[in-house]
Amino acid sequence: MADDSRNRQHSIIGSYAAIGDSFTEGVGDPGPDGTFVGWADRFAVLLADQLPVPDAATGPAGDTGHFRYANLAVRGRLLDQIVEEQVPRAKELAPDLVSFCAGGNDIIRPGTDPDDVAERFERAVADLTRSVGTVMVTTGFDTRGVPVLRHLRGKIATYTAHVRAIADRYDCPVLDLWSLRSVQDRRAWDGDRLHLSPEGHTRVALRAAQVLGIEVPADPDQAWPPQAQRGTLEVRRDDIHWAREYLVPWIGRRLRGESSGDHVEAKRPDLLPL
Repeated sequence: MADDSRNRQHSIIGSYAAIGDSFTEGVGDPGPDGTFVGWADRFAVLLADQLPVPDAATGPAGDTGHFRYANLAVRGRLLDQIVEEQVPRAKELAPDLVSFCAGGNDIIRPGTDPDDVAERFERAVADLTRSVGTVMVTTGFDTRGVPVLRHLRGKIATYTAHVRAIADRYDCPVLDLWSLRSVQDRRAWDGDRLHLSPEGHTRVALRAAQVLGIEVPADPDQAWPPQAQRGTLEVRRDDIHWAREYLVPWIGRRLRGESSGDHVEAKRPDLLPL
């Protein structure tokens, strides 16, 4: 489905809060200080660049023209946890823009119903839109090329259709990841095959800016450079390494009832200047 939301009229955004799970926290895109960067941080920089330079005559620097950004996302969070922990804080901060990406961890769990998850997601969107300026919602990825998630493509597609319908009902811009073809390349994904690589996060940030009508410095769907064909032995070796390093620990956490986000707090809980 085409992302018609990128045609929205651009307006100045002075503050932005991101809510969600590991995708929005930025897992897969490590920064120099050990914290994750991710698409939302990169998108915030693009938004900040749109603000006019403060006029010294209007007051001290920081009174005008300084973009403020909060990232409330925490890895491993389910939709209900995000609604309970992050949505109230986003409403309290009342920024000009909130990005809301949630439900992915619910959808990949066995036995979950995407229709039910969508109903709960819609209630949260309705709540947010009454309190903040604009709510940008995010669809799921097309996982046909992601081995560990390929079998869930139907559930993810159903949830994505619901998210787009909800966006229509509440006039929300849509960050449509399903239509972002460049992230279907394996180089857009981290070694764990569940989270984006730094380049993948960068391309999502560029698309998010496009959604709001912001001119971007590069095309997020730009073709990747040619890559040498990998042999069967190399592919098998990578699969074994992935299973040992990522799949087995992931299954272990599930069996123990643990989450990768246990004891993790939001990296940027307040609206702070960039």
